[in-house]
Amino acid sequence: MFGLTNGQGNHGEDAKEYWFYLDSTPTHSHMKLLYKYPQGEFPYLDLVATNGRRSQDEFEYELLDTGIFDEDRYFDVFVEYAKAAPDDILVEVTAHNRGPEPASLCLLPTLWFRNTWAAGRADPPSLEQADSVTVRASHLELGEWLLSCDESAELLFCENETNNKRLFGAPNVAAFVKDGINDYVVGGATDAVNPAHRGTKVAALHRCEIEPGASARVRVRLTSGSARSKGKSSAKPLGAGFDRVIGARRKEADEFYATVIDASLGEDAANVMRQALAGMLWSKQYFGYDVHTWLREHGVNPWAMHAPSSGVRNASWFHLNADDVISMPDKWEYPWFAAWDLATQTVPLSLVDVDFAKGQLELFLTDRYLHPNGQIPAYEWNFSDVNPPLHGWAALYLYERERAIRGEGDVAFLERVFQRLLANFTWWVNRKDPDGRNLFQGGFLGLDNIGVFDRSAPLPGGGTLEQADGTAWMAFFSAAMLQIALELTRRDLAYENMATKFALHFVWIAAAMNPPDGDELWDEEDGFYYDVMRMPDGTTQQLRVRSLVGLLPMCAASVIEPEMFERLPGLLEQWEHFVARYQDSIPALAQRPGPSVGGQRLASLVGEQRLRRILAIMLDESEFLGPHGIRAISRYHAEHPYIFDIAGQEFRVDYEPAESHTGMFGGNSNWRGPVWFPMNMVIIRGLMQLHQYYGDNLKVECPTGSGNEMNLSEVASEIGRRLAAIFTRGEDGHRPVFGGIERFQSDPQWRELLQFHEYFHGDNGAGLGASHQTGWTGLVALLFTHATAAGAESKLGIMNAAT
Repeated sequence: MFGLTNGQGNHGEDAKEYWFYLDSTPTHSHMKLLYKYPQGEFPYLDLVATNGRRSQDEFEYELLDTGIFDEDRYFDVFVEYAKAAPDDILVEVTAHNRGPEPASLCLLPTLWFRNTWAAGRADPPSLEQADSVTVRASHLELGEWLLSCDESAELLFCENETNNKRLFGAPNVAAFVKDGINDYVVGGATDAVNPAHRGTKVAALHRCEIEPGASARVRVRLTSGSARSKGKSSAKPLGAGFDRVIGARRKEADEFYATVIDASLGEDAANVMRQALAGMLWSKQYFGYDVHTWLREHGVNPWAMHAPSSGVRNASWFHLNADDVISMPDKWEYPWFAAWDLATQTVPLSLVDVDFAKGQLELFLTDRYLHPNGQIPAYEWNFSDVNPPLHGWAALYLYERERAIRGEGDVAFLERVFQRLLANFTWWVNRKDPDGRNLFQGGFLGLDNIGVFDRSAPLPGGGTLEQADGTAWMAFFSAAMLQIALELTRRDLAYENMATKFALHFVWIAAAMNPPDGDELWDEEDGFYYDVMRMPDGTTQQLRVRSLVGLLPMCAASVIEPEMFERLPGLLEQWEHFVARYQDSIPALAQRPGPSVGGQRLASLVGEQRLRRILAIMLDESEFLGPHGIRAISRYHAEHPYIFDIAGQEFRVDYEPAESHTGMFGGNSNWRGPVWFPMNMVIIRGLMQLHQYYGDNLKVECPTGSGNEMNLSEVASEIGRRLAAIFTRGEDGHRPVFGGIERFQSDPQWRELLQFHEYFHGDNGAGLGASHQTGWTGLVALLFTHATAAGAESKLGIMNAAT
């Protein structure tokens, strides 16, 4: 797929083609994708040049804007996979000519071996022509396979080797390099492919002439030698049995999703949910990164004393050895993992494959990933950066999800995760609380440019940052670990001590955010939490930006059921002892809420008075509450930008509901106004926890000033409704996600095709950023699950009050 780099795009890197993940089962027994392929010459230069001329204040120049799709002069290319057996894979490619005239199309199903032999770590495998339409594949580990092609195929062979001569002016290591197939098809270079019909890459070329409104179909089948020897594969691989397998897998996919998507949901919402889950499953990708070997290849001995100061990234992570299939945020723009993305992605994945979701969550807690000091790697370009600690909450969610499906949760899984997260929690305490005051740092914490300046970089004036979100995230982490420990006491009472440990950690953090000598993070006049900059001379300065940073303390809430205190009386005794001992010094401890009517206890960073003040701001439509969810920064800053002067430098934060006007973090991400699904879900989860405690005793206006009173569960549902409405058609028949793109809004061949963007316009819901970040935006599927749930099944929604 073609796209622009950060330097080429006026809003950073950006994919410039259109493809859509339509379907996938968890086992990938059936998968379906659609690619829209223009019939005219692809406007590569136009896209690069025009985007390069545009400023950050202008819209991006997209493929539709070039006119290449005018008069419907394009092909809809459907790619469908089906398995007759795990090692017998059928592929059907169907191209529809949507244009007004006959058009030519070359279709090239391609098979190649990943190049693992260039570094001398393996013997080269081989592909060779067995007969006119069959390729024999041989690999030392994978064994023998056959690729069967249609009779019209012309088999083109080359090596999966880089064209060093073209790219670097260096000699090629093979006579027929990987772009030889392109040169043969596009340039007519008959000497670019191997006349001996062998190599490590092969394409089955089909030259199609398709009438307007007609279609052409191409089929291939990849079968292992063992499947053929055991009689599992048909003697006629592309015969009538081919269509029967495709049809059977389609039917099974429909039957599977009928168990996942409630029949009452409605056709439009069901389509959104199924495409969201398909995108989650299509976004798995193999990720190989042996950091020790990579560092040696870059001239760094990772064991040397000065390796960490070498300037080569990840030098202190030489133990990390990734060799796994991982759920990626986006296989084009973000084809690498991010810790908090993956933790979030496991939640919607659990709707279709809870076992895969559990494996993904545990992956970064294994010795091959987790740093010996307990840190979870953040993402490829800087493992040492810090993401929000969501693994504990996600583990608890997956445990509850599995219990709802299978009647019992996987206690061994929960215990393994808990033990590993103990090391990670200790790392946070030791590394991100520099003064030992339970006020935590963490840097940008996944929120890119939300701060006044880059929170991961040295601060101007040499100060340090006490972060309202960093501190709230640690309270959130503590609450998750407390809940896991409580659950584990059902099998092993030894975990009672751990439950007490994390209960007290939570109280310590709550006390630090409500100190007796005046609140630094809380602003009483504004009724909001802010980051605080502490200067070397001891003076402090609140950074008064109304953002998600100030909402997070509200979200770190967790309810403990009375049954737990009945089983574990020591837990309440320790809690009460701590309060009695320190409440004279910390008056806020004496003001903690008591048991609810139902006997529940609430662990919360904010009392009811502060909670009401925060909610009044969050639910104000002129501040955070947008038509399609909670904005990352308050709309207040549209007319009241925050300006901070220090050391002769001016820093400014404006409300920017669409793309960013700052180059911070590459400029291709914006947390200064748009709506982001993961943080909205954290807010929804917090509201549901608070509602479980307060019930109808706490109602607020939603929206603020409307006179419409709601309890916090109803507020959570209203936010969820606004989020889901980004993708569903409104009364005007339009989907907000498509913004002003008329073809997507009205063309029958486009309007049911969804892209799950990275974030969304704060005022109108239009999709922005990476166009295929189904990763955490796939959370929308959980909103539909919650909307249709009833009774005990309601515990499956993201709003689960228990987690």
